[in-house]
Amino acid sequence: MTRLQIAIVGLGLLAMTAAIAQESDTVDMYIEQRDGLALTTDGASHFARLALDCIHREYPNKLNQVLQSDEFLLSPTALHPAFYGCFDWHSSVHGHWMLVKLLKEFRDIVQRDEIIAGLQESLSVENVTGELEYFDHESGSWERTYGWAWLLQLAMELETWADPVGQELGAILKPLTQLVRDKYIEFLPRQEYPIRTGVHPNTAFGLSFALDYARSVQDDELSQSVTRAALRYYSSDKNCPLSWEPSGEDFLSPCFEEAALMARVLSGSDYAEWLHKFLPGLSELDVLVPANVSDRSDPKIVHLDGLNLSRAWNLYVMSSVIVDADTNARLRAWAKSHLDASLPYVASTHYEGSHWLGSFAVYALTRNN
Repeated sequence: MTRLQIAIVGLGLLAMTAAIAQESDTVDMYIEQRDGLALTTDGASHFARLALDCIHREYPNKLNQVLQSDEFLLSPTALHPAFYGCFDWHSSVHGHWMLVKLLKEFRDIVQRDEIIAGLQESLSVENVTGELEYFDHESGSWERTYGWAWLLQLAMELETWADPVGQELGAILKPLTQLVRDKYIEFLPRQEYPIRTGVHPNTAFGLSFALDYARSVQDDELSQSVTRAALRYYSSDKNCPLSWEPSGEDFLSPCFEEAALMARVLSGSDYAEWLHKFLPGLSELDVLVPANVSDRSDPKIVHLDGLNLSRAWNLYVMSSVIVDADTNARLRAWAKSHLDASLPYVASTHYEGSHWLGSFAVYALTRNN
C-alpha cells in the first residue's frame, strides 16, 4: 500500500470515527431514574437543534401529493408555507410539536428565543391560511391519519400552554386544528376496518393522539367519536401476532399501538382482561428484544429506530393502567431497553433519521408517567 493509499484509508477511518462519535455523544442527554429515563437540559437542547435545523430547510423534500393539474407544480414553500421543512409535511408538524414541548418542559432552554422566533415565523396567519388552502384541493386521504394526529398534538401543546406565545400561536393554528378535528369526526364512521400497518396509516396511532387532544381540550364530541371507533375496531381482537414484529421498515408496532390505545379507552380491570386475550403470551415473555438497525443512512431501515422509541412510549402508556406490580415493572424495563437501543443514535449525522427521530425521542422521554 502506498503512502497516499494509507493516508486515504486513515482519513476514512477518522471520518468514520467522527461520525460514530457524533451519533453516540449523548452521555448527558438523558439520565436514569427509578422508573426509567428522563430528558436532561442538554438533551433538550440537542433535540431542539435537530428541529431548528430542519423546520425551515426546504430541500430535500417529499411532497406526496396527487396532482390535479399543472398549477399544483409548485415549490414546497408555496404549497405548505407553514410546514414545508423537515423533508415532508408530517415531519415538519411534529418538529414544531417538539419545539413547543421542549419550551414547556425546559423554560430556560438555551435556544428559547430562537425557538420562539422559528415558531412565529412558521405559524403566521398568512401561512396557516396557505395550509388551509392546500386542504381544499387535496385528495381527501392526504396525511390521514398520521399527519392529522401530529397536528392535533401540536395544537394540544399550544392550547394547554399558559403562556402568551402559546396562546397566540394556538389561536393562529386554530382554523387548521378545527379542520383536522372535523376530518376525524367525518371519516371515522366511514372507515369500516382499521389499518394495522407498522407505518404512517396505522389507525390505532391516529386514534391515540386524537383522543389525547380531545381529552386535553375537553372536546367531548371528538372524544366520543374516537372511543366508539376504537371499541368498534379493537374490542374483540385476540392473539395479536407479536412474533411477526418487526417488519423491515416499521416505525410503529401494530400490536403495541393497539394495546396503548385500548389502555386509554378501557378501565383497569376491563383493560387487563382485554390485554390477556389480545397478547396472551405477554405475561410469560421474559425479554422483548429491541429492533436492530443495520444501516441508519437508509431511510427505510432507520424507521426501526422509530419503532424502538414508539414501542417505549406505548409500553409506558400500558404500564400506567396496569395494577399488577410485576407486569408493570417488566413493561417499564422493556421500555428502557428500547430507549437504550436507539436514543444514542438520534443525531444529525444522517438526515434520513434526524429530520424526524428527535420528535419520537422527546415524546418517549416525556411520556414516562
